[in-house]
Amino acid sequence: VTSTLDHHTRRQEGAGRVIGTLLGRRDGTKVEVTNCFAVPHAERGEEVAIGKDFNRQMLALHLRANPKETVVGWYATALPESGDCLADTSSLIHEFYSGECSHAYPIHMVLDTSLKNQELAICAYQSTPVMVRKELLANMFNQVQLTLVSDDSERIVLDQMINTTTTTTDGSSNKNETSNGLSEAMGKLQSLLCNVTEYVDDVVDGRLPAQDARGRQIADTLSLVPRIRPQDFDSMFHDSLQDLLMVTYLSNLTKTQLTIAEKLNATLTTDLK
Repeated sequence: VTSTLDHHTRRQEGAGRVIGTLLGRRDGTKVEVTNCFAVPHAERGEEVAIGKDFNRQMLALHLRANPKETVVGWYATALPESGDCLADTSSLIHEFYSGECSHAYPIHMVLDTSLKNQELAICAYQSTPVMVRKELLANMFNQVQLTLVSDDSERIVLDQMINTTTTTTDGSSNKNETSNGLSEAMGKLQSLLCNVTEYVDDVVDGRLPAQDARGRQIADTLSLVPRIRPQDFDSMFHDSLQDLLMVTYLSNLTKTQLTIAEKLNATLTTDLK
């Protein structure tokens, strides 16, 4: 959702809606969208042009990083003039993604960026062919159930974004510390580790019966944690921190130079007049 909104805000001036490819996994009738990327396109009346080569190249790059993801559909924003979720050219774009999608029925996700009723409406559709005498007449979009799910790391970022944009009654910014969300997540993780430790101790001491399935789940979870020596972890952490501080310093320096350049240009323009 955030990537789609970023694509919408960065669209060219005067452009209508934006579209992109949805990546994810399909499990029977359930589709999980895990990633997406923008695709350039142009619409004129009932005609539409899609950047097929760009889509193919971006898909190849994404599959190199996440080979388990496949094309599950496409996204679009609502029409800016009317706010409609579907347009006359939606069938043409959907037909293109029917060929790109590994499944015969791709998912079409629409975001209404008009913020009606102060909320971001998100809908998902699936197309059903309308046949007349065994000939394809049209495609009918049927709305399907959509559920937004976020993990702990994404929830921390979203909470921080919401908290940093709120303002008090006097107009001042009400910014919370960035570490609050991280501290809560670490506290929750520590509590879960304590519960698992107590359960393992009870099983070892014979106070609770052993359950093979639960033991395998604990072993599988612990196997996902990389084994890194404390010295190596400290070195990696400090190196990453130094890189982050350097990037922050360079960005602030660039911002300062741009500000000075703008003021000098304004001064020179005033003197020339």
